Amino acid sequence: MKTLVATALLAASLVVPTTAAAATPSATTSATTSAAAVTTTDGCLTSVPDPGTTAPVEICYTLFRPAGATARHRVPMVMHSHGWAGQRETDPAAFEKLLAHGYAVISFDQRGFGESGGHAYVENPRVEGHDVRRLVALVARLPWVQLDGPGDPRMAAIGGSYGGGYQFLTAFEELRAKGTPVLDALAPEITWNDLSDSIAPEGVVRTEWALALSAGAVPSDALPPNVYQALVEGAATGTWPDGSIPGTEDMASFFRRNGPKWQLAHGPRLDIPVLLGQGTTDTLFPLQQGLANWHTAITARARRHSIFVAYNGGHTLPAVLPSGVTVDSDPCSERLAGGDFTDLTVRFLDEQLRGRDTGLRGYGRYHLATPDSTCTTVGSVRADTTYDVGTVATPETGGAPLAYAVAQGPVRVAGTPYLTGTLTALGVNNRAFYGLAVGTSPADAHLVQNNVLPLSTTAPVVGERRRVDLPSVAVDVPAGQTLYVLASPVSDTFVGMGSRTPGAVVLEDTAVHLPVVGR
Repeated sequence: MKTLVATALLAASLVVPTTAAAATPSATTSATTSAAAVTTTDGCLTSVPDPGTTAPVEICYTLFRPAGATARHRVPMVMHSHGWAGQRETDPAAFEKLLAHGYAVISFDQRGFGESGGHAYVENPRVEGHDVRRLVALVARLPWVQLDGPGDPRMAAIGGSYGGGYQFLTAFEELRAKGTPVLDALAPEITWNDLSDSIAPEGVVRTEWALALSAGAVPSDALPPNVYQALVEGAATGTWPDGSIPGTEDMASFFRRNGPKWQLAHGPRLDIPVLLGQGTTDTLFPLQQGLANWHTAITARARRHSIFVAYNGGHTLPAVLPSGVTVDSDPCSERLAGGDFTDLTVRFLDEQLRGRDTGLRGYGRYHLATPDSTCTTVGSVRADTTYDVGTVATPETGGAPLAYAVAQGPVRVAGTPYLTGTLTALGVNNRAFYGLAVGTSPADAHLVQNNVLPLSTTAPVVGERRRVDLPSVAVDVPAGQTLYVLASPVSDTFVGMGSRTPGAVVLEDTAVHLPVVGR
């Protein structure tokens, strides 16, 4: 599995076949690897200037043509790109399984990274949207790529994190421009639905990730300077910047267009099959971001031909306060495909792009890894069972997390839980963090899959009815252990982002709503 830590490289990439660009390739070289008889071609295409500038930007790629791909024997194409601060793959070995199955691959450097020029506008339809559409147009002109119609190559996309973001951008922008998504299948991993909600849920910044994102942009000067400064400001203040400080960007505005949430507010859903992989222990783009894409980005018909897989991994940080788990596994890909997510991807593409029956099962369902590395498969992730827990309180500004008993094991939970209660918090900028935990007692209770979500109010609140979202999880609570709701004044994912004034955040008449399996 791919577990990512808080370094400059924030996102993993999946094996992906991809091909060239829009205009005549520049600086193209060809070489044939004798072992696999794969022809590798490097090139660059010209795309639109960065906003406010006039110089065209080059987008560079590497094209992998499998053995036997000719004008008389055309093959499907797989598009690939890298995670944040990464670069394209140039070695055929990165796509060994795809190439061996007869897929071509085009891997490209996204704007601001690798050999491509410009700054990263983080999958903005008005900027990177042009880049990906020109890449698709280039692929459509290759004489050995299978076509479904003029300008419509038989094509899928793969990649993780930032390399998942471009996939939704490509499909939605092609749908907007042509009335069809052009891409015939997607396989995005550990990516987002709403960037602002990911990086700053409830307006509370995930400090370490904001710093890592900005640090990852430094080597290639990838971000516009005002965006870089705003990320640093957000990490320092714990508040999502609104551009009021000179030289910084209004981050909510900057990110507004950059993801499926915005696309869906301005156009139809995608009606194509998607193999969606998300990390249960991912603390940047957590499980609920993937679930939001599953629920909203694709049609009900497409979901019947799609598969949702959650594995233990993704963008991960050590969970110390509150304490969590250390696990890196993909039991659901193993169950479905007898291997890892790459093996599952190849079988999925064989079925969706080539119409082959590989015996793959699990369509239309959620397959969620537990911390014990088992796989729970469910048809719904909605909370369906309510437990009354009384008062849930936590001090502000500091102190240990407090655990409140919800249910005795054995109990199996898989999906998206939440709290409801009557909130009282008398300070200013009140904040508390909540998640589900398991233990034999409150003293040894640990977070199920390392995530918490914040409750945040800027003004005093007295007796106000509230819903508080909890992180999506999958867990089997064994006999002899208890499922708790954990309330904490601090979180290491949101370092320094606790309340600014002493006091307490109190939820009375609290109910925990759980997606319980088998009830």
